[in-house]
Amino acid sequence: MSFQYDVIVLGAGASGLMLASHAAKRGRSVLILEKANKVGKKILMSGGGKCNFTNLYVEPEHFISHNPHFVISALSRYTNWDFIGLVCDYGIAYEERKHGQLFTLKGAKEILNMLLSECEKAGGVEIQTDSEVKAVTKQENGRFQVRTPHASYTAESVVVASGGLSIPTLGGSGFGYELAKQFGHHVYPTRAGLVPFTFSDQFKEVTTRLSGNALDVTLSNTQNSFNEALLFTHRGLSGPSALQLSNYWNSGEAFQIDFFPSHELLAYFKAKKQQQPKVLLRTLLSELAAKSIVLELQQLIWPAHAETAIGQLSDALLEEICKQLHAFAVKPSGTEGYRTAEVTLGGVDTTEVSSKTMQSKREPGLFFVGEVLDVTGHLGGYNFQWAWASAVAAAEFV
Repeated sequence: MSFQYDVIVLGAGASGLMLASHAAKRGRSVLILEKANKVGKKILMSGGGKCNFTNLYVEPEHFISHNPHFVISALSRYTNWDFIGLVCDYGIAYEERKHGQLFTLKGAKEILNMLLSECEKAGGVEIQTDSEVKAVTKQENGRFQVRTPHASYTAESVVVASGGLSIPTLGGSGFGYELAKQFGHHVYPTRAGLVPFTFSDQFKEVTTRLSGNALDVTLSNTQNSFNEALLFTHRGLSGPSALQLSNYWNSGEAFQIDFFPSHELLAYFKAKKQQQPKVLLRTLLSELAAKSIVLELQQLIWPAHAETAIGQLSDALLEEICKQLHAFAVKPSGTEGYRTAEVTLGGVDTTEVSSKTMQSKREPGLFFVGEVLDVTGHLGGYNFQWAWASAVAAAEFV
């Protein structure tokens, strides 16, 4: 016995729930299949439980893809302001944090409840949890058959909203990529994104000792640079700047840390050399950063001159020290991986998907939305905005 629907959505996360309510508003009967025991688990833990649901400044350059123009169409048709309008309709209180990031004040549950209310309001949305999809096949009549351990369903359209590999404990899996490959799609190799760096060299001992300390830095490599907070951890480096750069980092590469991005240290040191020739470098730097951090930097960069007054240091040596302070090279041994990654880089090749409808160019009736696609946003609500926008785009055509 097969249960029949117009649309079957695989995954009850941000994208799946958004798509379901919008498709149902068009009068489509929708079934959402979710393998976890609850819906929206990643929504609930996002943004430290406060859900960074979008950003005030959504631009295509905040997204990484092998096909960068792909995001433009959907993002322009369902904007951050459309979603903010929905949040306001529900009276959900929110705040703006740094860099235009918007967070709920009372918690991510409000966003999840809003999405579920939208599904309920639209009518015609059924959600089944504990329903892991075992097989998806195309029947001779052109409909899809979707099988779970409990039942079999058919639909005209199947929407892959199953997300990526990040945080397997909350349901991250490679299911969507395998399904895409089954229907002849090219999938770009995946790796953990927005993820902390780990170290196994001498620098790890430094990060361990400084664990819990944070400071504003600029992290950069040949591809990008980010000026944000850096957090030292027992395992290595975290905080917004590290998470952002991880999207542009490949195994085996080094990157630079500018520990004092808002200061021109050489000019500062040269002036102090005239004014206070007896002062130590660490004393000067301790006015700009936590003493514990400065002591570690001293040990790394100028251990032989730790007790030498600035007046005794040549300009050439000061220049060398400043160069290190503004561009200290570190080489991570890796990242913490999918366990703590906020997103998955890579995914379904967007050149084989319509940017207008999110429909497969290879298999009519098959749609991809959200994180399963080769679209990764920067930190700051961009991945949620992609979930909303891609879902709304597809919902008009499923």
